[in-house]
Amino acid sequence: MVSIGELAPDFTLKASNGDEIKLSDFRGRNIVLYFYPKDMTPGCTTQACDFRDQYSHFSDLNAVILGVSPDPISRHEKFIEKYDLPFILLADEEHKAAEAYDVWKLKKMFGKEYMGIERSTFIIDKEGKLVKEWRKVKVKGHVEEALQFIKENLS
Repeated sequence: MVSIGELAPDFTLKASNGDEIKLSDFRGRNIVLYFYPKDMTPGCTTQACDFRDQYSHFSDLNAVILGVSPDPISRHEKFIEKYDLPFILLADEEHKAAEAYDVWKLKKMFGKEYMGIERSTFIIDKEGKLVKEWRKVKVKGHVEEALQFIKENLS
């Protein structure tokens, strides 16, 4: 389990830009690491588009946005193209990063149980320390809340 004030767990995942990316590659920048269940679904699309619409404001605060889901790179590429997303999406098909951040959870829908991502966002500072987390995120207003946190605490 990751805790506030500790170094954020590092990981290496395939990225939508064709690279393999390590979280620690972004030291020196603030990181918005958000885990979401699935590309092309209503809540995940709204969240991604909210991050897209605020992207320049995050960039102005030296913050990089990284979206993580279990979807493969091919699906991420379609999602990025369809919604003109300007940030990197990471493919966590083995859910190693999701487990490291304790967001791979037993979920229930329509009476069925299954394992999946619990929508969560983590803010990591320039030194790689976890400084804020939101779990069980409700999409509406969340991106603005994350942006405000960075403005007030990390800029």
